[in-house]
Amino acid sequence: MTIEQAQQEVDTWIKEVGVRYFSELTNMAILTEEVGEVARIIARRYGDQSFKKSDEEVDLGAEMADVLFVLLTLANQTGVNLTEAFAKGMEKRTKRDKDRHQNNPKLR
Repeated sequence: MTIEQAQQEVDTWIKEVGVRYFSELTNMAILTEEVGEVARIIARRYGDQSFKKSDEEVDLGAEMADVLFVLLTLANQTGVNLTEAFAKGMEKRTKRDKDRHQNNPKLR
């Protein structure tokens, strides 16, 4: 599935199942909440925090997919073509960081 197809699938789902888009502000709050859930899992699984019983079996991939869904939702409702935006971002990073990371002794 392409990013464009994912944006279209989210749009269709929202219109057919979700009734309508929430406001951009509501979706930004939801995105923040979902990113927090990913952070909680990462902090416990890969960091120093201890697991709570309720966190032990949480699916990290499912939580990341929730973040992606809300991000695609925000892109749709604000008119952002994420395929184009991602391509521009990769080009910017490649130009900016081409030598920077290659010459970083911490990464060797």
